[in-house]
Amino acid sequence: MNARRRFLSAAAAGSAALAAAPLLAQVAAPGSVLPTRGDAAARTLPVNPPQTGGRFRPPTRLGLGGVAIGNGFAAATDAQSQQTLQAALDAGVRYFDTSPWYGLGLSERRFGHALHNVLVDDYVLSTKVGRLLTATDTVPETMWQQPSPFDYRYDYSAEGTRRSIEDSLQRLGVSRIDVVFIHDLSPDNEQDLGMPWAERFAQAARGAMPELTRMREEGLIRAWGFGVNSPEPALRAVEEADPDIFLLACQYSLLDHDEALHRTFPRIAAHGASVVVGAPLLAGYLAGRDRYLYDGSVPDWAPARRARVQAVADRHGIDLRTAALQFAAAPAVVSAVIPGARTAAQVQANVASMSVAIPADFWAELRHERLIAEDAPLPAAT
Repeated sequence: MNARRRFLSAAAAGSAALAAAPLLAQVAAPGSVLPTRGDAAARTLPVNPPQTGGRFRPPTRLGLGGVAIGNGFAAATDAQSQQTLQAALDAGVRYFDTSPWYGLGLSERRFGHALHNVLVDDYVLSTKVGRLLTATDTVPETMWQQPSPFDYRYDYSAEGTRRSIEDSLQRLGVSRIDVVFIHDLSPDNEQDLGMPWAERFAQAARGAMPELTRMREEGLIRAWGFGVNSPEPALRAVEEADPDIFLLACQYSLLDHDEALHRTFPRIAAHGASVVVGAPLLAGYLAGRDRYLYDGSVPDWAPARRARVQAVADRHGIDLRTAALQFAAAPAVVSAVIPGARTAAQVQANVASMSVAIPADFWAELRHERLIAEDAPLPAAT
């Protein structure tokens, strides 16, 4: 039995063992896994068509986000993180996203340890610029648990951008970064930015954006864009610069997608760029956690909506994680989805979800109940 079949068999066995229990109640603890439900056929992970020109896209449409590897929400050991990353490699995941911000350098170091013996042409790696790290005895209070001993400052200048990439290469211990995202230059981060986000954007328009364009033209990177949690920077960037790809977190999910679908995605597609969907599981909410995105608070409307989608999923024998990941990957403008994972089992479950054949009637019922937009793209029928 090959590795992929073992992942799918393990997921199916877990589903059968817990079929009689309330599924969302199974996943309260960090690292726990919502059982995969549905007909999981052994198929390869979805890929993007081979490129013969145009803007760069990751070859595989399922990646791994690096927040949990950087001790987001809860601490993980180095050994556990290496098991998680090795499980992703074994399962065929070949797109990895990290950032200096994640764990204040911890995520990059862990990714680099896993990737430094893998041929550089066998995977795609993205990281981010906008914060520079400096060693400190007084680590600032952040969302990270047991982070590395660094402080940070914002810098979207050309010089800061190039230094950030050089620092990331050192932490990662790899020879190349494929995609660079300008990170958290967004209205929702204005308080931490220390000034109106538009002023920081102006600095990036003079510095980071033309510098990344030069680096792409020089062949030092393959693509660049913005990694942000709100649409305004992406929409402005396609008007003022030449980005290739956007990591849009917190903006397109099974529960909340109208604005991205009808406003953000069309503008990015018209520019010829693509979207990496970050937080497709809403930081765990669509995998059974009572945690919604990064601030942890659950919106008032979300529990009832999730319960209604869960009821439809139960009628069709599907789990929420599977539906959420396949839904987020369906639009043509989307080049990848990058759920995070703290454990090898979570990686294996995400991989298994991409192989489940979801009945067309499931999507039809969600549309009938107005739980997804009438014109939302759906996964290809299998």
